[in-house]
Amino acid sequence: MDFLTLIQILDSTIRLATPLLLACLAGLYSERAGVFDIGLEGKMLAAAFLSAAVAYVTGSVWLGLLAGIGASMLLALVHGLASITFRGNQLISGVAINFLAAGLTVLVAQSWFQQGGRTPSLMGGARFEPITLPFADTLSGVPFLGPIYGDLVSGHSVLVYMAFALVPITWWVLFRTRFGLRLRAVGENPAAVDTAGVSVTRLRYAAVLICGVLCGVAGAYLATGLQAGFVKDMTAGRGFIALAALIFAKWRPWNALWACLLFGLLQAVALRYQNLDLGGIVIPVQVMDVLPYILTVIFLAGFVGKAIPPRAGGAPYVKER
Repeated sequence: MDFLTLIQILDSTIRLATPLLLACLAGLYSERAGVFDIGLEGKMLAAAFLSAAVAYVTGSVWLGLLAGIGASMLLALVHGLASITFRGNQLISGVAINFLAAGLTVLVAQSWFQQGGRTPSLMGGARFEPITLPFADTLSGVPFLGPIYGDLVSGHSVLVYMAFALVPITWWVLFRTRFGLRLRAVGENPAAVDTAGVSVTRLRYAAVLICGVLCGVAGAYLATGLQAGFVKDMTAGRGFIALAALIFAKWRPWNALWACLLFGLLQAVALRYQNLDLGGIVIPVQVMDVLPYILTVIFLAGFVGKAIPPRAGGAPYVKER
């Protein structure tokens, strides 16, 4: 593997890791507040569809992004009502959201566009275009540094840079602000937070809605940044991979970044090497395609017992009278 090939693989890694990172940070906020959310997949899928549909109709990718965030926040609100207000089972609520989004997106897409459950291809202002960073063209001829800055760091859409900027922002919010302290406390000991006069319900709703915003951005990126439109089930299990990365990262933002980059690298390698030849042994493309999912199972099997989730996670809070 030469240097330029390595740069191309790492460039693909960043692009493929972006939706995983956004979804992982979304789950981080929600689960740190004690609300488990396996409906990340459904919220991303709904956001992907509505962002692509609105972007195609209006010709504005920013309106599409807002629509995607709105769709995801609506499903997040449904999850909040079911699991916080009505104290229902959080896992069942998440599963219901996934099924609802999987069926509804295809149904509405077929009704609107009559293209087999997909949206028309997005072009021009209906897509997020790559951004060329300052001096990227000037440094392109510089050995080693030029390809790293010009081809790896530069040339991504604004949502990619936003996703990576959210990692230190999330760390600061959770570990350096009063809101973050209270959010983490709600996930560990909601009764103590309630005794201090802070609304447990309000904090959990805030976390769930933040989760909805980030899932909306992740879904919009899939349809308007990574690809040029919506297709059926285009999230392809990314929500569940993000949950596995969150567990592997032990609910910490910086660890989540590296976990998502690892999953993105596996996907990039699978796309780059369709039939990998290892000393005469050819690994077929099907094996390469399932590598990220195999790693998900391995991580869940090997780290679920070692990663300690928030103690109040998954349990509705009932205020003592």
